[in-house]
Amino acid sequence: MSRESKKFGVPDELANLYDFANTLDVRHFTHHGVLHPQGDELTQTRELAAWMAQRGLSLTGAKVTPAMLVAAIELRTLIRDYLQCDPLERSRNKDAVRALNKTLKFFPLVVTAANDGSMVLRSAREDALAGLSPIVAELYDGSGNGTLDRLKMCASDECRRVFFDRSKPSTRRWCMSSLCGNRMKTRSYRDRQRNAG
Repeated sequence: MSRESKKFGVPDELANLYDFANTLDVRHFTHHGVLHPQGDELTQTRELAAWMAQRGLSLTGAKVTPAMLVAAIELRTLIRDYLQCDPLERSRNKDAVRALNKTLKFFPLVVTAANDGSMVLRSAREDALAGLSPIVAELYDGSGNGTLDRLKMCASDECRRVFFDRSKPSTRRWCMSSLCGNRMKTRSYRDRQRNAG
């Protein structure tokens, strides 16, 4: 779990998924006169390896190859595409579901018994890419217990950050109402005023 996921109250069982989706930062707005810098934490194999190591997701001695980086970026892209759909529409968006399923095949999971008697999902892979399987397991668990519906993408085109909706009715549209929400409402108000005048 990262400082960011803790700061925004993301449950531990979705923290890796949240962090992974947000390794791509496409925010492009100005806040207090400063343009937010865009970035991608996973542009090189060593960056992916370091990201997984920081979260305890890497296998000792396993090397990330360029092909694995491509697979990881594709997984991230399709997870983001899926999360940008309204939770009620996700299963109906056949293109997003089909594309995600196609990529999930590269991250197979198996059920294993833990020492405490519980059952856990773990990677069927035995290479460096196995480190991303816990993210796929979080997708699975979150869909089963309903918490995945609270993981959403900010509705602001200038943001597109994935956030965890902690509101009781789970109806938030923006990662932060005070920033993205306020910016969108102000823009809508100005557009209405311009069209009325």
